[in-house]
Amino acid sequence: MITGMGLRFGYLIARHLVAGLALLGRSESAKDVEIVVLRHQLGVLLRQVGRPRLSWTGRAVIAALAMRLPPTRRCGMIITPATILRWHRRLIARRWTTPSRPGRPPVPAGVRALGKRLAVENPGWGYRRIHGELRTLGYRVGASTVWSILRGHGLDPAPRRSGSTWSQFVTAQAEGIVACDLFHIDTVFLRRLYVFFTVEHATRRVRILGVTAHPTGQWLTQAARNLMPDLEDAGTRIRFLILDRDAKFVPSFDAVFTAVRADVIKIPVRAPRANAIAERFVGTIRRELLDRILSLGSGHARLVLSEYEDHYNNHRPHRTLDQAAPRRALPSQPDDPPGHVIRRDRLGGILHEYTHAA
Repeated sequence: MITGMGLRFGYLIARHLVAGLALLGRSESAKDVEIVVLRHQLGVLLRQVGRPRLSWTGRAVIAALAMRLPPTRRCGMIITPATILRWHRRLIARRWTTPSRPGRPPVPAGVRALGKRLAVENPGWGYRRIHGELRTLGYRVGASTVWSILRGHGLDPAPRRSGSTWSQFVTAQAEGIVACDLFHIDTVFLRRLYVFFTVEHATRRVRILGVTAHPTGQWLTQAARNLMPDLEDAGTRIRFLILDRDAKFVPSFDAVFTAVRADVIKIPVRAPRANAIAERFVGTIRRELLDRILSLGSGHARLVLSEYEDHYNNHRPHRTLDQAAPRRALPSQPDDPPGHVIRRDRLGGILHEYTHAA
């Protein structure tokens, strides 16, 4: 290492000597003007940037050339004699000081992972109980170390971990919740169509129940009646129905759901976030489908929406379902290489689905 640094330092000195010889051919006036210009540029840069960071070669050049200047001329430099002394002390420390890490030895990664596993699998165990279990297994760690491990993984104390998490609470409450809403489609002939749909909170399954240009209360009531046999065949029991305060949802519409002992919950006025899952589906179908096609009429809209409903429920991954589809579980690890994946186009190539070749 010392030999390599000596060679680099010798090359640096030789390069600067050659550059110094080139200066001998210049006149004194040209050198003075260049010095003034360089000093002005240096002053401008020092006002715009903070403390400069020098490499070891830059430090060596400045330290060597600074020795050739009178002491009175060294005051305006970016370094001071104390800086040079600090560089020297750092060089000596790097050469002779043995690297050391004060404090306790680091805890092996396997012990950390095991401590986290015990805390996750046993929400009622505190750090003292986990510490005892680790000692039983033969790992000599301190109780405070176990507490630091749990804190580093973001695990709360035992009383807070013993209860259900927010995600578990939301998942449990999602069973039996169905949201419904309407969204519109503008056809190529400037005719507005309305689409009525429902989405299940637990499974994210979507059912598009009808398309019409005149969504009356009677039409929505009949669509709700047509929904009931489908829910019964799927084994889905509605506990709560979420909808907005649109006047189209008449009392006869609510009666269809109250007849099966479901509670109809109407969200506050101008509060779309209260029906966020339905609103998110509307945004998804607009981005992925409706904003990329021109609808010709109600028949064409029904065909396109039916195709997207099948894609949404049977193929499209959902983050809430750990990237599974509402009606398709995640497959096991495939044995085929990725080159055997084929693409299936739907709706003329607007939607792409990828599967393994048979």
